[in-house]
Amino acid sequence: MKYVIVIPDGCADEPIEALGGQTPLQAAKLPAMDRLAAQGVLALANNTPVHLPAGSEVANLCLLGYDPDTYFTGRAPLEAAAQGITLNEHDWAIRCNLVTIENQTMVDFTADHVTTAEATELLEAVQTQLLSETPIDSRLEFIPGVSYRNLLLYRGDRATLAPFSTDTRSTAPHDLTDLPVADDFPRGPGSDTLVRLMNASAELFADHPVNKKRIAAGKRPVTNIWLWGIGGAPSLPSFESRHGVQGAMITAVDLLRGIAALVGWPRIEVDGATGYLDTDYAAKGRAALDALQHYDLVCVHVEAPDEASHEGRHAAKIEALEQIDRHIVAPLHQSLQASGDYRILVTPDHPTFCSTKKHTHGMVPLAMAGTGIVADAQTSYDELAADASGKRFDHGWDLMNAFIKR
Repeated sequence: MKYVIVIPDGCADEPIEALGGQTPLQAAKLPAMDRLAAQGVLALANNTPVHLPAGSEVANLCLLGYDPDTYFTGRAPLEAAAQGITLNEHDWAIRCNLVTIENQTMVDFTADHVTTAEATELLEAVQTQLLSETPIDSRLEFIPGVSYRNLLLYRGDRATLAPFSTDTRSTAPHDLTDLPVADDFPRGPGSDTLVRLMNASAELFADHPVNKKRIAAGKRPVTNIWLWGIGGAPSLPSFESRHGVQGAMITAVDLLRGIAALVGWPRIEVDGATGYLDTDYAAKGRAALDALQHYDLVCVHVEAPDEASHEGRHAAKIEALEQIDRHIVAPLHQSLQASGDYRILVTPDHPTFCSTKKHTHGMVPLAMAGTGIVADAQTSYDELAADASGKRFDHGWDLMNAFIKR
């Protein structure tokens, strides 16, 4: 049996007036996904329990079969795993975005997609010029990642009481797009250190050479660091030990790379995969076809629909969905049908509404087809058709048992 999971991140949405009351899934031309719906089953799944963040960190753990109440410790630890960083018992990881804030409003949580080289230079300045004021600071280290997505680590030990705890609260910057930020700075244990660094970074970045060059080039400056997603060391049992299947991950996003590392999946890097709307969809499809020759299960994650939603661009979201359909779902399904027993699953992790530009709690539609799956009456892949199916996974982590079940 071969298995394929395709995750069009954040593709679930609400009806949009400009689309005649349709959702992007309904408005897009998706013949391959509709074919899955006609040949298999549709259902709804809840990957975002209301008491946890409605983000990809919780939702993708759920989607892959891990109850977040048991395994979720925070977003940043998952991203640390993507970089091969091991967190010990007393360590903490904190996500560090480079953002653009104007008049106390989150204008851009990506700082106009700052380059990795620019981000590295800015974080070096923060490390050398701001981390010198308290004993806590000597335990903190900024770790550059990709573009605006970076990390701050706190290295603790048994003898020193960590300043942070599970009560340290923070807000994801992508949930603040076009909104005031004054009431959303970190709160709780250790937050004074985080807020001090966030505020000090604004003064440091104001006249930094990186920003002078960006402004001269017509780009938004990086005005601040934004610290969030704090958590301690996670521990996940391997996917193979739970399901008897060895998987591999294709993604351009560190969060999914980190989850893959923690569940024992190798990550397949694809040239041209960017984690944005300009990603090379066809290259991802080709990489997945090749990976099927070597692994029982291949998971292809595509960030583009989510990015379009965060920018409030429904036309770009439709285009991303059609690219995924054409270059990933269609060739993979065709290959699977010609090679023996198989199952294929298409599902987003969480909804992301173009209207609000942020993640939200709620059910997402899934289509599942292949060996042993008896088709239902639905013939299109979208939110309303999935709802009409009457099938529900109220706990999203139950879906994987149903998908892998032989």
